[in-house]
Amino acid sequence: MNTRMLPLCDEAPLAEPEPERRQRVAVVTETWPPEVNGVAMTVHRQVEWLGQRHRVTLVRVRQGARDQGTAIPGVDTLLLPSVPLPRYRELRMGLPSSGRLKNLWRAKRPDVVHVITEGPLGWSAVRAANALGIPVVSDFHTNFHQYTSHYGLGLLKPIALRYLRTLHNRTLLTLVPTRSLAEDMIQQGFERVDVLARGVDTELFHPRYRRSELRASWGAGPDDPVLLMVSRIAPEKNLPLALEAYERARARVPGTRMVVVGDGPARAATAAAHPGVHFAGMQTGRALADHYASADIFVFPSLSETFGNVTLEAMASGLAVVAFDYAAAREHLVDGRNGRTAGCTDAPGFVEAVAELASDRVQTARLAAAARDSALEIDWSRIFERYESFLQQCLETAHG
Repeated sequence: MNTRMLPLCDEAPLAEPEPERRQRVAVVTETWPPEVNGVAMTVHRQVEWLGQRHRVTLVRVRQGARDQGTAIPGVDTLLLPSVPLPRYRELRMGLPSSGRLKNLWRAKRPDVVHVITEGPLGWSAVRAANALGIPVVSDFHTNFHQYTSHYGLGLLKPIALRYLRTLHNRTLLTLVPTRSLAEDMIQQGFERVDVLARGVDTELFHPRYRRSELRASWGAGPDDPVLLMVSRIAPEKNLPLALEAYERARARVPGTRMVVVGDGPARAATAAAHPGVHFAGMQTGRALADHYASADIFVFPSLSETFGNVTLEAMASGLAVVAFDYAAAREHLVDGRNGRTAGCTDAPGFVEAVAELASDRVQTARLAAAARDSALEIDWSRIFERYESFLQQCLETAHG
């Protein structure tokens, strides 16, 4: 098996490409703003950066009849039909479109195709590019094969894993956000895997946006610990463990409050069952930054992430983070130094870490300050320069 992983090393800044070296890049995705999720945010920022340096065509699905999406100056956009994702109607996926993509790319051939998502549109893009001899890079962003057990479809997990492995192994390179995920995928038969980390906007997510009036609306006084979870409210996000941690913390510090930001299929039932928890709904932009900065402890119990951008957003906002030791937490947190982590099977340890922080303001403040310092070191520009070097390597491999 030809598996290659490059170290995450410091690289010299890349100069602006000469006009004759500007590549034609087609980016294919089934998630895009106005959808609110880490992948949509990341790919938008990525395409925006890439469009300033190369000739980019964005191929994406329409998010409902009225969706015009977020346009990027200088980036051509092709909108294709979509349908709701089964059992998750808030999200949409594309339809098989191999023929249309072949016609498009015969008429206007890209140098490289980057497939972001693994739905029917992503699979169609891989097939079309393979048929035309165009090099393909893919991303692995979502553990769909793990989600099956959360929706009563556990028997489909091997099928989902085989589907993902087949798709990605037909590309020259699969990019993942963490080393640990790359190692896991290689063990499961994925080939040619490498790491492209993610960054965080440390100007938007900043402790200066702490708002006493917002805290007051949650029923929290100046010294009351506020727990925050930012997530889709869905079975795979393990929200019951966060709620258990909240109850333990409140038993020690009665003034403890909990806020959940996000929406999803389990929101109504969960909110009805926990009237003492403030469910703030979906928040974006400055409103989201205000919610982060106005809390004290970020509680993230999910075990289904490929990364978890919210971990970095919480760190940048100056929160003490409690998470399981994998995905973004494994990459960026050291237990007791700039956050608290628990082993992936240690749910009691997770709950105890939250309760301990709620009752220890000094430790919470120390970890929060260290988390902010760590987030300042994660720079998007260097990550995207590494991304550009991956595209160039694939072009050289295809034409070598």
